[in-house]
Amino acid sequence: MAEGAAQSVDRAARASAQPFAWHFNPAVWADQGRRIIPMMRAYGGLSLRQQDVSLPRTLGRIGSLEVRLAANAAEVRRAQKLRWRVFYEEMRAIADAPSKLARRDIDPFDAICDHLVVIDHAVMEKPAFGMPRPAIVGTYRLLRQEVADRHGGFYTTGEFAIEGLLSRHRGLRFLELGRSCVLPAYRNKRTVELLWHGIWTYVLSHRIDVMFGCASLEGTDPKTLSLELSFLHHNARAPAEWSAGPVPARHVEMGRLSRDAIDMKKALHALPPLIKGYLRLGAHVGDGAVVDHQFGTTDVLIVLPVSSINPRYIGHFGASAERHAA
Repeated sequence: MAEGAAQSVDRAARASAQPFAWHFNPAVWADQGRRIIPMMRAYGGLSLRQQDVSLPRTLGRIGSLEVRLAANAAEVRRAQKLRWRVFYEEMRAIADAPSKLARRDIDPFDAICDHLVVIDHAVMEKPAFGMPRPAIVGTYRLLRQEVADRHGGFYTTGEFAIEGLLSRHRGLRFLELGRSCVLPAYRNKRTVELLWHGIWTYVLSHRIDVMFGCASLEGTDPKTLSLELSFLHHNARAPAEWSAGPVPARHVEMGRLSRDAIDMKKALHALPPLIKGYLRLGAHVGDGAVVDHQFGTTDVLIVLPVSSINPRYIGHFGASAERHAA
């Protein structure tokens, strides 16, 4: 009886200790680290990427505007600040605690992305501490497939089921584009052209085959966006080989109106400039949309194979991206 009692006590002790032991389970802590560490790096503007020596410091210039990759953590933080001004102050997105505290748009993916920035050397910012510096007026976030594969995948997978798309084109290099924004005073042809010149230079340098990402329509009520969504569904839907839809729980139907019921001129006018720009380049749109309540938008998937880019745009920027090269 004494031996049995001792065994019972031992089992009880192990059971009571289990919750305590769980907190020190290396697998649990590793999983938490994979979540927390990228966010901490992103909060500081730090990047996991190694310095890209294949690209020149300046990717292009038009007048006082320069496009290049953010050179350090401070410039990533300034890009996040710009995103805050556009997404949260202008567009009224809902901030999480880290972003609200820092007054910057902070996302864990920032730590593994390259950040394309447009800088206006004619406009100087005066920070609270330090020397005046040229203003960052536009930004784009770039994530290459080989980097995403090493660090948990793409941002887009939170909205769209792109696994099939990637597996169908396993031999191609994908580049995710996201977090695009430009200050209101710079929303003109010159700034947008310079951003795309920077992207094109990056695509050529890294031998990218396919660009993709989420593009947004303002508003979270698909009924009020029926015209725009239906236009995209009937006129820009991707062929089967390039198609992907939303994750099932978030699927929103796009073909809300028949083709005959669409006022084409009105629909084109209503589309955001970014989406119209993608379509002019030759992009396709996925099958279905997603409502993003945090950012107050309805998102569609954009897929742009480099082989589908309209030749006149390649001729415009130059096959070697020489048009606005510094």
